[in-house]
Amino acid sequence: MKSVLLIGLGRFGRHMAQKLQELHHEVLAVDKEEQRVNDALPYVTNAQIGDATNEAFIASLGVRNFDLCVVAIGDDFQSSLEATALLKENGAPFVVSRAARDVHAKFLLRNGADDVIYPERQMASWAAVRYSSGHIFDYVELTPEYSIFETAVPESWVGKTVVDLEVRQKYRINILAIQRGGKLEPLPGPGHCFQAHETMFILGDNRDMKKFLRLS
Repeated sequence: MKSVLLIGLGRFGRHMAQKLQELHHEVLAVDKEEQRVNDALPYVTNAQIGDATNEAFIASLGVRNFDLCVVAIGDDFQSSLEATALLKENGAPFVVSRAARDVHAKFLLRNGADDVIYPERQMASWAAVRYSSGHIFDYVELTPEYSIFETAVPESWVGKTVVDLEVRQKYRINILAIQRGGKLEPLPGPGHCFQAHETMFILGDNRDMKKFLRLS
């Protein structure tokens, strides 16, 4: 369990608070709007109304005691930048800040952010991959070079085994798991016989994955 300081309770911040609660982390949520703070109370350990661009307020939070500080302000870049800088100046060990554009990310990183996230860009990328194909059901980019896809088993694979198909040798992909009827089979062995209506989680170099997914 980690202690998290979450600044900004718009839609992104509220959804993050809910997920952090599901993961059983302790969350102190902060926003300058009272209604947003009240709305977040069911999902956080504690919440405060305050201005994260105010140095005295940030100092009062004891930010060096949090494992993670998240600046989730999305509609006011100047406030996001100031809050990020104040967190680091007050000893926050790790700060993640939300950015909407590359230029925002550059300034946030220069002003103390340890990492930057692009919620809209990341969701747009996921949606483009997911919904531009009829056989891709999920997608996670691990690095610019490698990704994991959940995809349908190709029709031509049905009734054949991993060994029969020489999956790694021919396609240069790794099958991490098979899902059928809501049940997951991790790391299927070489004798696994593919069936219709299965999906598989595959990992590989993006160039090899694109070639394979065109085949699928």
